[in-house]
Amino acid sequence: MGAETDLLGVYCTASPEEGDALARALVEEGLAACVNIASVRSCYIWEGKVNQDPEALLIIKTTRGRFEALRKRIVELHSYSLPEIIALPVAEGHKPYLDWLARSVG
Repeated sequence: MGAETDLLGVYCTASPEEGDALARALVEEGLAACVNIASVRSCYIWEGKVNQDPEALLIIKTTRGRFEALRKRIVELHSYSLPEIIALPVAEGHKPYLDWLARSVG
């Protein structure tokens, strides 16, 4: 694939308890081909106060065409009132993997 792909990597954080359930739902519903779940510690400002909390970081692989449905589903399922949902374009990668990713959510 060239520098322009239809593929996205989407970052979403969740509580450690809900990360697995979110990932499974997104894959089962065909909104993501794969979701990596990593344990992270986040430092952020919320309601005027600095917080540091353990979180699950979901790295969600999907396509531009599925992004809006994915975003809506995360908002529906997520326990946070303001979930992080940040999409980054996939510019390059291992072509067989990128082809599989596109087919999996196509």
